Amino acid sequence: MKKINQLNLFRALASRNYTLYFFGRAISQFGTWMQRTAVIWVIYSMTHSAFLIGVTIFAEQFPSFICSIPGGVAADRYNRFTVIKITQVTSMIQAVLLAVLVITGHAAVWAILLLSVLLGIINAFDVPARQALINDVVASPDDLPNALSLSTATASLAQLLGPALSGIVLSAFGAGVCFLLNAASFGAVIVSLMLMKLPAYLPKRSNKKIIADFSEGFAYIKNTPGISLIIVMLAAVSLLVLPYNTVLPVFAKVVFRGDASTFGYINSFIGIGAVSGTIFLASRKPGAHLKRILFFSTMLMGIGLICFSLVKNFPAAMFFAAIAGYGSVAQFTISNIVVQSDAAPEMRGRTMGILLMAIFGMMPLGSVLIGAVSEHIGAPTTVLAQGIIAIAIAFLFLKFLTRPVKSAVENQIPVDQV
Repeated sequence: MKKINQLNLFRALASRNYTLYFFGRAISQFGTWMQRTAVIWVIYSMTHSAFLIGVTIFAEQFPSFICSIPGGVAADRYNRFTVIKITQVTSMIQAVLLAVLVITGHAAVWAILLLSVLLGIINAFDVPARQALINDVVASPDDLPNALSLSTATASLAQLLGPALSGIVLSAFGAGVCFLLNAASFGAVIVSLMLMKLPAYLPKRSNKKIIADFSEGFAYIKNTPGISLIIVMLAAVSLLVLPYNTVLPVFAKVVFRGDASTFGYINSFIGIGAVSGTIFLASRKPGAHLKRILFFSTMLMGIGLICFSLVKNFPAAMFFAAIAGYGSVAQFTISNIVVQSDAAPEMRGRTMGILLMAIFGMMPLGSVLIGAVSEHIGAPTTVLAQGIIAIAIAFLFLKFLTRPVKSAVENQIPVDQV
């Protein structure tokens, strides 16, 4: 049984191209979490404002929402391989600019916000192309759910170790070194892309305008309830629950009376739960009832947040942070698997773009909202309310999430009827 489970867990790595993709992204994700942690800590150290932390997250994520339309269309129209190479190079440049500002002592809130906006625009093109590329690098379509879960596991593992490493580097060398390490990590993705052996790209001709292409994507999702309801649920959770990370620096510095290392530890324990969740999802056999798992995961996230907000003992709080992280990871992972598995190949980039709009449109708004609310009622009460809302959302979608699984063919309208 253990051997079977191990084969289920790592079966997507049988593909050479996916293995290159997997390890290249794993290295890059470590750098991404180091930079993300360092940016939030720099802003909080300069301003001591949870609201401005929310604004910083908004500055990075909302441009991704605005640019998701051209980003999703680009993933369907153009060579995803080339798109990703361009986004990795530009992301490297953005990280270097951040490092230069901090190391030279010219860092200002407006400059960090501007560079965060730039990163958000880059991500709008990078994420749809990168997620859709997974379909091109796995050996078999049956391995897609496993490949997507393993890819999320790399991000979760980076979330586990990246912030802790960032806290150490922040204390010893400063934020500038975190940004330089992130810039270097993008080289791993570029190298992995260059080593892949993919079929020759056949250009796709389209006389449609970008808006027409994306409108077709919205019509397709509207007529595919198995996808559209997942996206609606993800949007609600992204707006009201997932931005709990906005107030984590307040917990680190005020509630637990710590420093940058404390902030890194909190993120890392959330990462422990996230890694556990992605390993669990990756080990599921094809055909598993993922929507039912999503219901219970959302419930766990709510319970974890409620307990984390009420507990003042740091070790006990970290246990509940891990539970919240376990539940949180299911939101994007399962949504991603459902969308990519059920969407028609020619609509995949656009459906991914719309899925990302649900995240990048709602989370930045939620970050500003949560940051503002926490300054009036306090961080613990805010997180308590978010936990209650998570449980309410789970029950609101209970009927949809627990009904019998339908096949992808039953669950969607043919593209030519959209």
